[in-house]
Amino acid sequence: MIKFGTGGWRAVIGDDFTKANIQLLAKGMCDKMKAEGVADKIVIGYDRRFLAKEAMQWAAEVFAAEGITALLVNKSSPTPLIMFYTMVNELPYGMMVTASHNPAIYNGIKVFTKGGRDADEKQTADIEAYIEKINQDDVKEMDYDEALAKGLIQEIYPLNEYLDNIIAAVDMKAIRDAGLRVALDPMYGVSDTSLKTILLTARCDIYTIHDRHDTLFGGKLPAPTATTLRGLQNCVLDKGCDIGLATDGDADRIGVIDDTGRFLHPNDILVLLYYYLVKFKGWHGPVVRNLATTHMLDKVAERFGEKCYEVPVGFKYISAKMTETDAIIGGESSGGLTVKGHISGKDGVYAAALLVEMIAVTGKKLSEIYKDIEEECGSIFMEERDYKFSHEKKAAMTKTLMEEKKIPELPFEIDHISYMDGCKIYFKNGGWVVTRFSGTEPLLRIFCEMPTAEEAKTVSEIYEKFLDL
Repeated sequence: MIKFGTGGWRAVIGDDFTKANIQLLAKGMCDKMKAEGVADKIVIGYDRRFLAKEAMQWAAEVFAAEGITALLVNKSSPTPLIMFYTMVNELPYGMMVTASHNPAIYNGIKVFTKGGRDADEKQTADIEAYIEKINQDDVKEMDYDEALAKGLIQEIYPLNEYLDNIIAAVDMKAIRDAGLRVALDPMYGVSDTSLKTILLTARCDIYTIHDRHDTLFGGKLPAPTATTLRGLQNCVLDKGCDIGLATDGDADRIGVIDDTGRFLHPNDILVLLYYYLVKFKGWHGPVVRNLATTHMLDKVAERFGEKCYEVPVGFKYISAKMTETDAIIGGESSGGLTVKGHISGKDGVYAAALLVEMIAVTGKKLSEIYKDIEEECGSIFMEERDYKFSHEKKAAMTKTLMEEKKIPELPFEIDHISYMDGCKIYFKNGGWVVTRFSGTEPLLRIFCEMPTAEEAKTVSEIYEKFLDL
């Protein structure tokens, strides 16, 4: 049962995430690459999760047996590094062993295509189709040391190339001149070396927590949220830091604590960076967001005569739309974003460096910059809720929402309804509500954004009762 979601294939370790399935997936990739005539090289990386390095090596042994050279990043590394290497070396595919921000009992594999992009639905469906044709006896493997000796497995560590690319894109002089104090929380993941190298080069004073290797992630979800970043909040306030930066387990998502100790929602981070790129760096171009991400981006775009584009959830849609529209930034409310000129996928390390640059260049605190944005563009309030469900409950909700297309009685005038990804209702007052099933976790999610916090809460509660959650 190897099925890809919006963030790759993820499974519980020892349940579906097994050596047999990992090598089955690798064999499927080999068959796909051979059919496409690109069976030369593939780069593979891994993060700090349990069995991640071993999984990378098990996959590499299959590629080697099929005559495809596996370039293995031989230290735990950020997912964006693998995407970057795939892009700059013009490889047809790359793979990363990670379950990103999922609980510690999960692991998984992300697949990247030419240009370092997240594999889209067509690509992942192709991989699944190739896998379905394989018998387990068809899967061959070459001994790791033998493959290493033959050059079919090569161990590499291209971190400097990746970091130099970020350093060249950021105003390091402005950061050095600002003398900033920065708190870091890698969340026991892979961003520690990368972020420290960049910020120490820029002469920042750094205070780090949760940097050791812990496959249980300190007993918490390795996702930067208001709940999981309380330690970072304390560090920012105790040390008088200008900003607190956190990344999820594989460093493709970011979390931020501002100078007042307030957790900045990923929506706020996107808004801040788009505003900064347009107003202070003088960039021109649209922004791309998914349908569950704040419409405050629309307000900022309108303020500067630009356009905001909406796509389904999944970063592959963000990157594809950015290329199509020449957008300067794109992102999701889950904490992933990318900027024009960098990789075509999420990068928490680059986003962190850009936020530090923003503080240095503007000479303002994050809290001050966001107040400026609200004064110029207005404000909006979001309510987010997650619900677990049984298999039977999911079937019932799917029938109600997507087949029968029923909606509850709502106290606001509806403009239109979209079923592009889940069910999203757009209100004439500028607000909206979306209900959709997560593509990475067994959850139903409700996102609602309205002119007031009370209205957002009201609509969410109405949906909660309507679906008997």
